[in-house]
Amino acid sequence: MYYPRAIEQALREASEQFPVLLLTGPRQVGKTTVLKHLCRGDRRYVTLDDPLLRSLANDDPALFLQRFPPPLLLDEVQYAPGLFPYIKMAVDEAQRPGAFWMTGSQHFHMMANVNESLAGRVAVVQLLGFSGRERHQRGLGVPPFLPTGEQIAERMTSAGPCGVDAAYEDIWLGSFPALIAGPVRDRDLFYGSYVQTYLERDVRALVQVADEQAFVRFLGACAARTAQLLNLSDLARDVDISVPTARQWLSILVSTGQVHLLQPYHSNVTKRLVKTPKLHFLDTGLCAYLTRWSSPQTLAAGAMNGAILETYALAEILRSWWFRGRQPELYFYRDRDGREIDFLFVHDGTLYPVEVKRGATPRRGWTRSFAVLDRFRGARGERAVLCLCREAVPFDQMNQAVPIGLL
Repeated sequence: MYYPRAIEQALREASEQFPVLLLTGPRQVGKTTVLKHLCRGDRRYVTLDDPLLRSLANDDPALFLQRFPPPLLLDEVQYAPGLFPYIKMAVDEAQRPGAFWMTGSQHFHMMANVNESLAGRVAVVQLLGFSGRERHQRGLGVPPFLPTGEQIAERMTSAGPCGVDAAYEDIWLGSFPALIAGPVRDRDLFYGSYVQTYLERDVRALVQVADEQAFVRFLGACAARTAQLLNLSDLARDVDISVPTARQWLSILVSTGQVHLLQPYHSNVTKRLVKTPKLHFLDTGLCAYLTRWSSPQTLAAGAMNGAILETYALAEILRSWWFRGRQPELYFYRDRDGREIDFLFVHDGTLYPVEVKRGATPRRGWTRSFAVLDRFRGARGERAVLCLCREAVPFDQMNQAVPIGLL
Protein backbone atom coordinates (compact mmCIF):
# COMPACT_ATOMS: atom_id res chain seq x y z
CA MET A 1 0.00 0.00 0.00
CA TYR A 2 1.34 3.44 -0.94
CA TYR A 3 1.06 6.14 1.71
CA PRO A 4 1.20 9.71 0.30
CA ARG A 5 4.31 11.59 1.42
CA ALA A 6 4.51 15.23 2.44
CA ILE A 7 7.70 15.59 0.38
CA GLU A 8 5.95 15.01 -2.96
CA GLN A 9 5.24 18.68 -3.68
CA ALA A 10 8.84 19.69 -2.93
CA LEU A 11 10.08 16.98 -5.31
CA ARG A 12 7.76 18.13 -8.12
CA GLU A 13 8.80 21.75 -7.71
CA ALA A 14 12.50 20.86 -7.63
CA SER A 15 12.19 18.74 -10.77
CA GLU A 16 10.53 21.62 -12.60
CA GLN A 17 13.47 23.92 -11.84
CA PHE A 18 16.60 21.75 -11.96
CA PRO A 19 17.86 19.22 -14.52
CA VAL A 20 18.93 16.83 -11.74
CA LEU A 21 16.95 15.86 -8.63
CA LEU A 22 18.81 13.96 -5.91
CA LEU A 23 16.80 12.40 -3.09
CA THR A 24 19.02 11.37 -0.17
CA GLY A 25 18.33 9.64 3.13
CA PRO A 26 18.90 6.46 5.12
CA ARG A 27 18.16 3.05 3.67
CA GLN A 28 14.57 1.81 3.48
CA VAL A 29 12.84 5.13 4.14
CA GLY A 30 10.98 5.03 0.79
CA LYS A 31 13.17 7.09 -1.56
CA THR A 32 12.69 4.82 -4.57
CA THR A 33 9.02 4.22 -3.80
CA VAL A 34 8.07 7.90 -3.74
CA LEU A 35 9.98 8.70 -6.95
CA LYS A 36 8.48 5.71 -8.76
CA HIS A 37 5.06 6.86 -7.64
CA LEU A 38 5.66 10.39 -8.93
CA CYS A 39 7.04 9.37 -12.32
CA ARG A 40 4.21 6.85 -12.94
CA GLY A 41 6.20 4.98 -15.56
CA ASP A 42 7.15 8.09 -17.55
CA ARG A 43 10.88 7.49 -17.13
CA ARG A 44 13.23 4.52 -17.25
CA TYR A 45 14.16 3.01 -13.89
CA VAL A 46 17.71 1.69 -13.35
CA THR A 47 19.19 0.50 -10.06
CA LEU A 48 22.91 0.31 -9.44
CA ASP A 49 22.26 -2.44 -6.92
CA ASP A 50 22.47 -4.61 -10.06
CA PRO A 51 26.17 -5.59 -10.21
CA LEU A 52 26.22 -5.75 -14.03
CA LEU A 53 24.76 -2.28 -14.42
CA ARG A 54 27.01 -0.95 -11.67
CA SER A 55 30.03 -2.34 -13.49
CA LEU A 56 28.93 -0.71 -16.75
CA ALA A 57 28.33 2.65 -15.02
CA ASN A 58 31.80 2.58 -13.45
CA ASP A 59 33.76 1.14 -16.38
CA ASP A 60 32.09 3.00 -19.25
CA PRO A 61 29.80 5.81 -18.01
CA ALA A 62 29.41 7.27 -21.51
CA LEU A 63 28.07 3.96 -22.83
CA PHE A 64 25.84 3.62 -19.75
CA LEU A 65 24.13 6.94 -20.50
CA GLN A 66 23.79 6.06 -24.18
CA ARG A 67 22.00 2.88 -23.17
CA PHE A 68 19.87 4.62 -20.53
CA PRO A 69 19.16 8.16 -21.76
CA PRO A 70 16.97 10.63 -19.84
CA PRO A 71 14.37 10.92 -18.53
CA LEU A 72 15.95 8.47 -16.10
CA LEU A 73 15.36 7.39 -12.50
CA LEU A 74 18.73 6.20 -11.22
CA ASP A 75 18.71 4.32 -7.92
CA GLU A 76 21.66 4.04 -5.46
CA VAL A 77 23.78 6.45 -7.47
CA GLN A 78 26.54 6.50 -4.84
CA TYR A 79 27.83 3.23 -6.31
CA ALA A 80 28.96 4.97 -9.51
CA PRO A 81 30.54 8.35 -8.68
CA GLY A 82 32.20 8.41 -12.10
CA LEU A 83 28.77 9.01 -13.66
CA PHE A 84 28.45 12.54 -12.33
CA PRO A 85 30.73 14.32 -14.85
CA TYR A 86 28.92 12.57 -17.72
CA ILE A 87 25.52 13.52 -16.28
CA LYS A 88 26.80 17.11 -16.13
CA MET A 89 27.68 17.01 -19.84
CA ALA A 90 24.31 15.45 -20.69
CA VAL A 91 22.24 18.05 -18.82
CA ASP A 92 24.35 20.96 -20.14
CA GLU A 93 23.70 19.75 -23.67
CA ALA A 94 19.97 19.06 -23.27
CA GLN A 95 19.12 22.10 -21.07
CA ARG A 96 15.96 20.39 -19.81
CA PRO A 97 14.63 20.33 -16.23
CA GLY A 98 13.88 17.00 -14.59
CA ALA A 99 16.12 14.94 -16.88
CA PHE A 100 17.67 12.84 -14.09
CA TRP A 101 16.09 11.70 -10.85
CA MET A 102 18.54 9.99 -8.49
CA THR A 103 18.54 8.40 -5.05
CA GLY A 104 21.45 7.80 -2.71
CA SER A 105 22.00 6.53 0.81
CA GLN A 106 25.55 7.63 1.61
CA HIS A 107 25.23 11.34 1.97
CA PHE A 108 28.75 12.57 2.75
CA HIS A 109 30.93 10.94 0.08
CA MET A 110 28.20 11.19 -2.53
CA MET A 111 27.67 14.89 -1.87
CA ALA A 112 31.39 15.56 -2.33
CA ASN A 113 31.09 14.21 -5.88
CA VAL A 114 27.77 15.96 -6.52
CA ASN A 115 29.05 19.34 -5.37
CA GLU A 116 32.14 19.00 -7.54
CA SER A 117 30.39 17.88 -10.73
CA LEU A 118 26.79 19.12 -10.57
CA ALA A 119 26.96 22.41 -8.68
CA GLY A 120 24.07 24.64 -9.73
CA ARG A 121 22.40 21.82 -11.67
CA VAL A 122 21.11 19.59 -8.87
CA ALA A 123 18.37 20.01 -6.26
CA VAL A 124 19.12 17.96 -3.15
CA VAL A 125 16.16 16.93 -1.00
CA GLN A 126 16.39 14.79 2.13
CA LEU A 127 13.91 12.07 3.10
CA LEU A 128 13.42 10.23 6.39
CA GLY A 129 10.91 7.62 7.41
CA PHE A 130 7.23 8.43 7.90
CA SER A 131 6.31 11.49 9.91
CA GLY A 132 3.43 11.18 12.34
CA ARG A 133 1.19 12.94 9.83
CA GLU A 134 2.15 10.52 7.06
CA ARG A 135 1.75 7.53 9.37
CA HIS A 136 -1.79 8.55 10.30
CA GLN A 137 -2.60 10.12 6.89
CA ARG A 138 -3.68 13.53 8.11
CA GLY A 139 -2.98 17.13 7.18
CA LEU A 140 0.08 16.73 4.98
CA GLY A 141 -0.18 20.26 3.59
CA VAL A 142 0.74 22.19 6.73
CA PRO A 143 3.81 24.47 6.54
CA PRO A 144 7.08 23.76 8.37
CA PHE A 145 6.61 23.89 12.12
CA LEU A 146 7.04 27.13 14.05
CA PRO A 147 5.45 27.63 17.50
CA THR A 148 3.18 30.50 16.46
CA GLY A 149 -0.44 30.73 17.53
CA GLU A 150 -1.65 30.71 13.94
CA GLN A 151 0.32 27.58 13.08
CA ILE A 152 -0.69 25.75 16.22
CA ALA A 153 -4.37 26.48 15.58
CA GLU A 154 -4.03 25.19 12.00
CA ARG A 155 -2.18 22.06 13.07
CA MET A 156 -4.65 21.25 15.85
CA THR A 157 -7.40 20.71 13.26
CA SER A 158 -5.49 17.68 11.98
CA ALA A 159 -3.54 16.62 15.09
CA GLY A 160 -2.90 12.93 15.62
CA PRO A 161 -3.03 10.77 18.76
CA CYS A 162 -1.75 12.77 21.72
CA GLY A 163 -1.97 10.46 24.74
CA VAL A 164 0.99 8.74 26.35
CA ASP A 165 0.07 5.27 25.06
CA ALA A 166 -0.37 6.36 21.43
CA ALA A 167 2.76 8.53 21.49
CA TYR A 168 5.05 5.81 22.80
CA GLU A 169 3.59 3.20 20.47
CA ASP A 170 4.66 5.38 17.54
CA ILE A 171 8.03 6.09 19.16
CA TRP A 172 8.75 2.43 19.90
CA LEU A 173 7.72 1.16 16.46
CA GLY A 174 9.70 3.82 14.59
CA SER A 175 9.16 5.41 11.21
CA PHE A 176 10.29 2.86 8.61
CA PRO A 177 7.63 2.30 5.91
CA ALA A 178 8.11 -1.49 5.97
CA LEU A 179 6.83 -1.58 9.57
CA ILE A 180 3.96 0.87 9.03
CA ALA A 181 2.69 0.36 5.49
CA GLY A 182 4.49 -2.82 4.49
CA PRO A 183 4.18 -6.51 5.26
CA VAL A 184 6.69 -6.65 8.12
CA ARG A 185 5.14 -7.44 11.51
CA ASP A 186 8.17 -8.56 13.53
CA ARG A 187 9.78 -5.30 14.67
CA ASP A 188 12.81 -6.90 16.31
CA LEU A 189 13.54 -9.04 13.25
CA PHE A 190 13.31 -5.97 11.03
CA TYR A 191 15.71 -3.86 13.10
CA GLY A 192 18.15 -6.72 13.57
CA SER A 193 18.25 -7.22 9.80
CA TYR A 194 18.47 -3.47 9.23
CA VAL A 195 21.54 -3.12 11.46
CA GLN A 196 23.24 -6.04 9.70
CA THR A 197 22.46 -4.62 6.24
CA TYR A 198 23.62 -1.18 7.37
CA LEU A 199 26.95 -2.64 8.48
CA GLU A 200 27.46 -4.60 5.29
CA ARG A 201 26.31 -2.00 2.76
CA ASP A 202 26.91 1.50 4.11
CA VAL A 203 29.54 1.21 6.82
CA ARG A 204 31.92 -1.02 4.85
CA ALA A 205 31.60 1.28 1.86
CA LEU A 206 32.70 4.27 3.93
CA VAL A 207 35.35 2.90 6.24
CA GLN A 208 37.12 -0.33 7.13
CA VAL A 209 35.70 -1.44 10.47
CA ALA A 210 37.98 -4.11 11.90
CA ASP A 211 35.60 -5.05 14.72
CA GLU A 212 31.96 -5.00 13.65
CA GLN A 213 30.78 -5.98 17.12
CA ALA A 214 32.51 -2.91 18.51
CA PHE A 215 30.69 -0.79 15.94
CA VAL A 216 27.35 -2.30 17.02
CA ARG A 217 28.24 -1.50 20.65
CA PHE A 218 29.04 2.04 19.51
CA LEU A 219 25.60 2.26 17.88
CA GLY A 220 24.00 1.18 21.14
CA ALA A 221 26.09 3.61 23.19
CA CYS A 222 25.00 6.48 20.92
CA ALA A 223 21.36 5.40 21.19
CA ALA A 224 21.60 5.38 24.99
CA ARG A 225 22.82 8.99 24.83
CA THR A 226 20.12 10.37 22.54
CA ALA A 227 19.10 13.94 23.52
CA GLN A 228 22.31 14.33 25.53
CA LEU A 229 25.36 16.51 25.01
CA LEU A 230 27.92 14.77 22.84
CA ASN A 231 30.88 13.45 24.82
CA LEU A 232 33.26 11.57 22.55
CA SER A 233 35.60 10.63 25.39
CA ASP A 234 32.81 8.88 27.31
CA LEU A 235 31.62 7.14 24.13
CA ALA A 236 35.12 5.92 23.33
CA ARG A 237 35.70 4.69 26.88
CA ASP A 238 32.40 2.78 27.04
CA VAL A 239 33.05 0.98 23.74
CA ASP A 240 36.80 0.58 24.37
CA ILE A 241 37.92 2.42 21.25
CA SER A 242 40.06 5.51 20.70
CA VAL A 243 38.59 9.00 20.57
CA PRO A 244 39.63 9.44 16.89
CA THR A 245 37.85 6.18 16.05
CA ALA A 246 34.74 7.34 17.91
CA ARG A 247 34.84 10.62 15.98
CA GLN A 248 35.18 8.74 12.67
CA TRP A 249 32.37 6.33 13.48
CA LEU A 250 30.09 9.17 14.59
CA SER A 251 30.71 10.92 11.27
CA ILE A 252 29.48 7.75 9.54
CA LEU A 253 26.25 7.79 11.57
CA VAL A 254 25.70 11.44 10.64
CA SER A 255 26.55 11.02 6.95
CA THR A 256 24.26 8.00 6.56
CA GLY A 257 21.30 9.74 8.17
CA GLN A 258 21.13 7.74 11.41
CA VAL A 259 22.07 10.56 13.78
CA HIS A 260 21.58 14.32 13.85
CA LEU A 261 23.85 16.66 15.80
CA LEU A 262 21.80 19.62 17.03
CA GLN A 263 24.09 22.61 17.42
CA PRO A 264 23.98 24.97 20.42
CA TYR A 265 22.82 28.54 20.06
CA HIS A 266 25.64 31.07 20.24
CA SER A 267 25.49 34.75 20.98
CA ASN A 268 28.10 37.42 21.66
CA VAL A 269 25.99 38.61 24.59
CA THR A 270 27.27 35.88 26.92
CA LYS A 271 30.33 33.69 26.97
CA ARG A 272 28.79 31.15 29.31
CA LEU A 273 26.93 29.18 26.65
CA VAL A 274 27.68 25.50 26.12
CA LYS A 275 29.37 24.89 22.75
CA THR A 276 28.92 21.11 22.50
CA PRO A 277 26.21 19.71 20.18
CA LYS A 278 23.43 17.37 21.27
CA LEU A 279 23.23 13.90 19.77
CA HIS A 280 19.82 12.71 18.50
CA PHE A 281 18.85 9.52 16.69
CA LEU A 282 16.61 10.24 13.70
CA ASP A 283 14.53 7.07 14.06
CA THR A 284 13.21 6.44 17.55
CA GLY A 285 12.29 2.83 16.77
CA LEU A 286 15.90 1.99 15.94
CA CYS A 287 17.01 3.90 19.04
CA ALA A 288 14.60 1.92 21.25
CA TYR A 289 15.69 -1.36 19.65
CA LEU A 290 19.38 -0.65 20.24
CA THR A 291 18.70 0.21 23.89
CA ARG A 292 16.65 -2.99 24.36
CA TRP A 293 13.21 -1.66 25.27
CA SER A 294 10.89 -4.60 24.66
CA SER A 295 7.55 -2.77 24.45
CA PRO A 296 6.03 0.71 24.26
CA GLN A 297 4.89 0.36 27.87
CA THR A 298 8.36 -0.37 29.24
CA LEU A 299 9.81 2.47 27.18
CA ALA A 300 7.17 4.92 28.47
CA ALA A 301 7.92 3.92 32.06
CA GLY A 302 11.69 3.64 31.69
CA ALA A 303 14.64 5.89 32.32
CA MET A 304 14.81 7.06 28.67
CA ASN A 305 11.18 8.16 28.39
CA GLY A 306 11.93 11.89 28.48
CA ALA A 307 15.02 11.79 26.27
CA ILE A 308 13.39 9.69 23.56
CA LEU A 309 10.29 11.91 23.57
CA GLU A 310 12.55 14.91 22.95
CA THR A 311 14.31 13.01 20.17
CA TYR A 312 10.94 12.13 18.62
CA ALA A 313 9.91 15.80 18.69
CA LEU A 314 13.13 16.88 17.00
CA ALA A 315 12.79 14.27 14.25
CA GLU A 316 9.20 15.37 13.58
CA ILE A 317 10.24 19.04 13.44
CA LEU A 318 13.07 18.26 11.01
CA ARG A 319 10.70 16.26 8.80
CA SER A 320 8.27 19.17 8.67
CA TRP A 321 11.05 21.35 7.19
CA TRP A 322 13.05 18.85 5.12
CA PHE A 323 9.94 17.45 3.47
CA ARG A 324 9.23 20.98 2.22
CA GLY A 325 12.74 21.22 0.78
CA ARG A 326 13.81 23.70 3.45
CA GLN A 327 16.38 23.79 6.24
CA PRO A 328 15.40 25.21 9.64
CA GLU A 329 17.72 27.47 11.59
CA LEU A 330 17.27 25.35 14.69
CA TYR A 331 19.42 25.09 17.83
CA PHE A 332 19.21 24.23 21.49
CA TYR A 333 20.13 26.63 24.29
CA ARG A 334 22.17 25.72 27.34
CA ASP A 335 24.44 27.76 29.55
CA ARG A 336 26.96 26.76 32.19
CA ASP A 337 24.49 27.61 34.93
CA GLY A 338 22.32 24.69 33.81
CA ARG A 339 19.56 26.74 32.17
CA GLU A 340 18.35 25.03 29.02
CA ILE A 341 15.79 25.27 26.21
CA ASP A 342 15.29 22.12 24.17
CA PHE A 343 14.81 23.81 20.78
CA LEU A 344 15.35 27.36 19.65
CA PHE A 345 14.27 28.55 16.21
CA VAL A 346 15.82 31.64 14.68
CA HIS A 347 13.42 32.72 11.96
CA ASP A 348 13.49 36.13 10.25
CA GLY A 349 15.58 37.48 13.12
CA THR A 350 13.08 36.33 15.78
CA LEU A 351 13.74 33.72 18.49
CA TYR A 352 11.07 31.06 18.98
CA PRO A 353 11.78 28.70 21.93
CA VAL A 354 10.22 25.24 22.33
CA GLU A 355 10.37 22.92 25.34
CA VAL A 356 9.42 19.21 25.43
CA LYS A 357 7.81 17.78 28.58
CA ARG A 358 6.58 14.26 29.22
CA GLY A 359 3.69 15.38 31.44
CA ALA A 360 0.03 15.41 30.36
CA THR A 361 -1.11 18.16 32.75
CA PRO A 362 0.30 21.55 31.68
CA ARG A 363 2.13 23.50 34.38
CA ARG A 364 3.06 27.17 34.20
CA GLY A 365 6.51 26.32 35.59
CA TRP A 366 7.34 24.62 32.29
CA THR A 367 7.81 28.06 30.70
CA ARG A 368 10.30 29.28 33.33
CA SER A 369 13.33 28.48 31.18
CA PHE A 370 12.14 30.85 28.45
CA ALA A 371 13.12 33.81 30.63
CA VAL A 372 16.81 33.29 29.78
CA LEU A 373 16.10 34.78 26.35
CA ASP A 374 15.51 38.19 27.92
CA ARG A 375 19.28 38.75 27.92
CA PHE A 376 19.44 38.63 24.13
CA ARG A 377 18.85 41.47 21.75
CA GLY A 378 16.32 41.22 18.97
CA ALA A 379 12.73 40.07 18.70
CA ARG A 380 11.35 37.16 20.69
CA GLY A 381 8.37 35.35 19.31
CA GLU A 382 5.75 33.04 20.74
CA ARG A 383 6.78 30.05 22.84
CA ALA A 384 5.41 26.51 23.04
CA VAL A 385 5.75 23.51 25.33
CA LEU A 386 5.22 20.22 23.49
CA CYS A 387 3.73 17.68 25.88
CA LEU A 388 1.28 14.78 26.16
CA CYS A 389 -1.81 16.90 26.80
CA ARG A 390 -4.80 16.35 24.50
CA GLU A 391 -5.70 19.99 23.80
CA ALA A 392 -3.73 23.21 23.43
CA VAL A 393 -3.67 25.13 26.72
CA PRO A 394 -2.58 28.81 26.64
CA PHE A 395 -0.66 30.05 29.69
CA ASP A 396 -0.75 33.65 28.51
CA GLN A 397 -0.58 35.62 25.27
CA MET A 398 2.94 34.39 24.42
CA ASN A 399 3.10 30.89 25.95
CA GLN A 400 1.05 27.76 25.51
CA ALA A 401 1.23 24.02 26.03
CA VAL A 402 0.42 22.02 22.91
CA PRO A 403 -0.02 18.29 22.18
CA ILE A 404 3.03 16.67 20.64
CA GLY A 405 0.65 14.96 18.20
CA LEU A 406 0.13 18.23 16.31
CA LEU A 407 3.66 18.00 14.88
